[in-house]
Amino acid sequence: MIDVANMFPLLTESELIEEIQEVGVVLEFKEGEDIITSGKYIKSIPLLVKGAIRVLRNNGDGNEVFLYFVNKGQTCAVSLACCVNHKKSNIRAVAETDCEFVSIPIDYLEKWNKKYQSWRNFMLITYQSRFDEVMQALDSIAFLKLDERLIQYIEDKARVHGKNYINITHQKIAEELNTSREVVSRLLKKAEEDGEVELSRNKITIPGMISV
Repeated sequence: MIDVANMFPLLTESELIEEIQEVGVVLEFKEGEDIITSGKYIKSIPLLVKGAIRVLRNNGDGNEVFLYFVNKGQTCAVSLACCVNHKKSNIRAVAETDCEFVSIPIDYLEKWNKKYQSWRNFMLITYQSRFDEVMQALDSIAFLKLDERLIQYIEDKARVHGKNYINITHQKIAEELNTSREVVSRLLKKAEEDGEVELSRNKITIPGMISV
């Protein structure tokens, strides 16, 4: 049984914890598997207890842009918004690592919002933190140069994995930053010359970053 109270300390009512354990379904996904697909209705929300989820948004021309990571002890604000408004998903959520979460049917969201103060607080904090991250993502697109966005992306991704490196192709980075592979390769080469990264086949290491 998942220790919900320990994983989600903001949820303080014992009755709420019992309900989550009663109605929640524990699901596991392997790294790279789709958890939420764009264009479909979302029937449940994930309370993440292990691993990390990568959230991306279709920019309208068939390309996807990386928005943020969901880490253990969190849930996805965009999926919450889609559930509450009964809208089709406008994001895709992918297992960044092997992950495990408690899936909560949407029927309980409004009920718990009315019944439990700690659930309302958890939802508000979730919206605020994810809103801040989306704003940061938009700011990076609008105001940061691509080389700065690239380094930030690599560091964030490595941090989620608890390592000082990531295993990824230049093409995959290009897709998530909505640019070309050639541009990514050129910027990474320059970053390597400047000592910001170390490159090897399908691997990028960040010198000075400490693995967890």
